[in-house]
Amino acid sequence: MRQVTWVDRGQSVTFDRHVDDGPRPSCVGVARLGSLQTSGTVFTVWMQLRGTAWVESKEGKFRLHQREWIAFEKESRPLIQAGRDGVCIGVSLDADALRMLGTLADCSVYTGRGRMSHAEARLALRLWREAQGAGTTIHQLRPLLLHLASLQRELSVTVQRCPGRSRMRKRQVFGRMQRARMYLEGNSHRVVRIGELAELTNFSSWYLSKTFQSLYEESPQSLSARLRLERAAMLLRDTDMMVGEVASASGFDNCCSFARAFRARFGTSATHYRDMREALRPDSAKFKGGSRKSIGAMQS
Repeated sequence: MRQVTWVDRGQSVTFDRHVDDGPRPSCVGVARLGSLQTSGTVFTVWMQLRGTAWVESKEGKFRLHQREWIAFEKESRPLIQAGRDGVCIGVSLDADALRMLGTLADCSVYTGRGRMSHAEARLALRLWREAQGAGTTIHQLRPLLLHLASLQRELSVTVQRCPGRSRMRKRQVFGRMQRARMYLEGNSHRVVRIGELAELTNFSSWYLSKTFQSLYEESPQSLSARLRLERAAMLLRDTDMMVGEVASASGFDNCCSFARAFRARFGTSATHYRDMREALRPDSAKFKGGSRKSIGAMQS
């Protein structure tokens, strides 16, 4: 088997495993417009070290920024596309690797996303480098696995609130709830139906809604609405799209419903929100004019 470890400078690779090769954890990396399609037999965790990357999976589309991490179940088959200056490292974990993690630390890794500190990112890179190579064994991956589990330490606390008599059942329920949450984050451009989440998690709509509310203190519908409004705010801040276009791109049927929801969430209209953000930009004429007035007032 050819061990894929690095995809760079516009290369495109599909990372599939063959049965005859046997289980073998792999460290992989994507950089500078490279793209990597993972297989459907491994759990994957990705850490953005520099620049940005786009990720497309069954849970939706995500953008990774520097020092962010994201993890996917094996069914997700994420496609990682690095930005022009992006560097993203990852590790693919088969069933044996996940079992070893549970044995070592009595914990697991879950679908989700989060941020790393500078120190955590540097340590992740060092452990990733030490674990990679043609001679990598499951035991050489141990320090990196423990570090990945530590990045999810906040999630481990939430697992205890999951319904279930055994710890294994709690972990299974939490893993599915995390996947539902990721689906909402990855589809912030539209309204997500409860039935979609129920089908994704193999839970009933009633059980899903009740458990989701209990874990995250927010219903799936409320989280979906909040994520769509946050997406709208980002589009108003970072693009030149018209307000009506922003509303449509955020899953709102008409401008009136969008205007009401946006004002309720941010306390101002979408137009005024954009004007305020524009005025605060360092390259804005309003910002420069305000700065000159402030400097003149201080000098006088």
